[in-house]
Amino acid sequence: MSLAGKQLGRTGEDAAAQFLAARGYTIIQRNFSTRRFEIDIIAKDGDTLCFVEVKTRSNLKKGLPREAVLPAKQQKIIMGASFYLKKHNCINQRVRFDVVEVLLAGGPPEITLIPNAFQGV
Repeated sequence: MSLAGKQLGRTGEDAAAQFLAARGYTIIQRNFSTRRFEIDIIAKDGDTLCFVEVKTRSNLKKGLPREAVLPAKQQKIIMGASFYLKKHNCINQRVRFDVVEVLLAGGPPEITLIPNAFQGV
């Protein structure tokens, strides 16, 4: 990924974290990663632990950001969540997988939360 792409992603993740916090989510961790997977944001929404994938785009030429969370990416997030839950001894924790799409097209960020975007664990 190019430096501009990494910066776009970081800006989108920052905007998504602020968006979630403003809606009452408690941010637990950002950029949880191992050699095999990365989870952008881990947050609590009430008693539910949310594993959040953030997708950011500067335009819609390649479609909506959410459309980039393909089944292979979902599987990596699910594996990462399973690892996190075991590592933190949260086996009986209620879990949800959310996607936040961020469109940065020159004006204020357009942010959409898709709770329970896919199933796993």
